[in-house]
Amino acid sequence: MEQPYVTFKQENKVGYIEFFHPDKNSMPSEVLFKLEQTIIQAGLNSDIHVIVLKSGGERTFCAGASFNELINIENEETGEQFFSGFANVINAMRKSPKLIIGRVQGKAVGGGVGLAAATDYCLATKHASIKLSELSIGIGPFVIEPAVSRKIGKSAMSQLTINAQEFYSAEYAKEKGLYAEVFDSLEALDEAVKTLAERLSNYNPEALKGLKHVFWEHTAHWDVLLAERAKMSGKLVLSEFTKQTLKRFNN
Repeated sequence: MEQPYVTFKQENKVGYIEFFHPDKNSMPSEVLFKLEQTIIQAGLNSDIHVIVLKSGGERTFCAGASFNELINIENEETGEQFFSGFANVINAMRKSPKLIIGRVQGKAVGGGVGLAAATDYCLATKHASIKLSELSIGIGPFVIEPAVSRKIGKSAMSQLTINAQEFYSAEYAKEKGLYAEVFDSLEALDEAVKTLAERLSNYNPEALKGLKHVFWEHTAHWDVLLAERAKMSGKLVLSEFTKQTLKRFNN
């Protein structure tokens, strides 16, 4: 079986960050921590001007939280620590001085939608449908909600959250503002991502940094907010309802 990884590769003035997990790119704590640290380090790298966030594989961008790890959470502290992993990645993306382009090649579920929403400009394929499944397993998309609502609005966020068992198409995600463009093939997506990233990397880096700051105005409180949301999720994951539901899903 392939091993999970987070890699960083520089091409010209573009930094490519790729994450992978053999279980549909689900995110255990170890991968989340490595992703957070890689994003922070890329932001500090003066040799790159733009970051591209992508995942391995062809049809799933990110399946969200690792069910295997969720099932084994036994106390509120551990639960809070796990959900803080997603909070820390989103905050690292928000605070990075570099613009982050998202490359979403396939389905995004739960935290995967949060990652897409936390990019500054997101491109996808027609296979990149989205779903917020958290409510169906007894929790809620509390940690990712600020990022998703900022990008698509409260109304669409509410629709996705309540209709927790349904996938919404990539075109829906584009219509609501999560994706800027949707492409018919992976090859077309990669060409568009590379073209945009290379173009942006040759613009004035101070202008890019200034724009990043403007794009994320009024989010300075997210360090505290997302920590509070992680605590909420960490408590809910211990409920009997959620424990039993996770066991059924895992089986």
